[in-house]
Amino acid sequence: MQAATMQDHATEHARTIPLMRAQLPDADALLPYLQRIDAARWYTNFGPLVSELERRLAKQLDADDPPCIVSLSSGTAALELALSAMQLPAGARVLLPALTFVATATAVIRAGHTPLIGDVDGGNWLLTPEIARRMVAVHRIDAVVPVATFGLAQDAAAWDRFVEDTGIPVLIDAAGAFGNQRAARRCHVAFSLHATKALAAGEGGFVATHDPAMAGRIRTLSNFGIDLDQGSQVFSPGGNGKLSEYHAAVALASLEQWPDIERSRRALRARYLRQLLRSCQGIVLQEQALGGVYPILVVALPPGVRAREIQQALAAHDIQTRQWYCPTIDRHPAFANYCAEPLEVAHALSERLLGLPFYLDITTAQIRRVCDSLACLLAEEPA
Repeated sequence: MQAATMQDHATEHARTIPLMRAQLPDADALLPYLQRIDAARWYTNFGPLVSELERRLAKQLDADDPPCIVSLSSGTAALELALSAMQLPAGARVLLPALTFVATATAVIRAGHTPLIGDVDGGNWLLTPEIARRMVAVHRIDAVVPVATFGLAQDAAAWDRFVEDTGIPVLIDAAGAFGNQRAARRCHVAFSLHATKALAAGEGGFVATHDPAMAGRIRTLSNFGIDLDQGSQVFSPGGNGKLSEYHAAVALASLEQWPDIERSRRALRARYLRQLLRSCQGIVLQEQALGGVYPILVVALPPGVRAREIQQALAAHDIQTRQWYCPTIDRHPAFANYCAEPLEVAHALSERLLGLPFYLDITTAQIRRVCDSLACLLAEEPA
C-alpha cells in the first residue's frame, strides 16, 4: 500500500507543470571558483572574485564604453543603496509605476523617501518617459524609478534625454532584464542576480552607472558607510550590502554559460510564443517583447477575462501560474497612501495578467499542454 501511494505521488508530481524551475551552474562549474576562494581565504569584503565579476559585467553591458559596476547582496540592496547614493533631499518624492514588484516601493521608503505611484503605458506596460513628463507637469518629483517590467528593457536613451531636459535623476529598476536592458549615460541601472533571473547567482545584484562618484558612494554605503579614503570614517550611515565571494563564484560561472543561456532562452521564448499565439485567441503580449532574453512569460488575457479564475482552472489541470503584480503596488496596505493619479491602465491590466510556466527544461509537450488548456478555458468564456 505504501509503495503504491508513493508511486501515485510521483506520478502526480510528474504531471504537474511548475511555474518556474531555477537553473544555476552545477558543482563542476563552480569548483574552479571555489578552489580559488579556498586558496585566497578571502570570503567577502570586496574580494578578487567580486572584482573580476564587476569587470566582466561591465564588458558584458558595453564592451566599447563599460560602465562602473558595483556588486551588491541583492537586487533590492542595489535599489536602496543607489537611491541613498543619489543624495536626494530627505523625504524626496520618487515616481514609480503601479505595476511592479513590492521591492521597488520598499527600497524608496527604506532610503528615506516618499513613493509617488503613477500609471503605465497600455501597450508596453511600462512607466515611460512620456508618462513621467506628464507627471512632472503637475507634481513635484525629485527622482524617477522606471521599471523594466517583466524583463522588457526601458529606453535608456529616452530616459537620458529626460534627465537632460528636466534635471531629475533616474534609476532604472532592471531587476529581471539582464540581457535586454542597456546601460545609460545619465541614468543609473539596478539589476538582480536572484536565482529566478536569467543570469543568476542565487542571491545578489549590481548597479551600473557611468558616474564614478556615484559608484564610489554606493560601494561605501554597502560597507556600513565606512569611507576607506577618509580615514575609515562614516559620513553617511550605510549597511552591509556587499556581495560575498561565494555568490560572485556562482555569478561568474553563470557568466561563462551566458552565451548558451541567452541562446536557449531566446529559442524557448520564440517556440513558446508560436504555439501560444497559434492556440490562444485574444491574448496580448507586451509591445516590443517578442525578442530578447526573459526569465518569465506573462500574457494579458482578453478584456473581460479575469486571470484569477483562469489561474484556478489551470491549477485544477496541474498547471501552475501566477498573477504577477496583482494587486498593484497601491493596493498593498503599506503603500496605499502614495497614489499620484488614477491608475486606470495598471488596474485594468493587473486583473488580466497571467504568468505561464516558463523555464529552460520545459518540454514541447508541456508547452503544448499549457497552451491547449489555456485555449480551452478561453473558449469557454462568454463573448
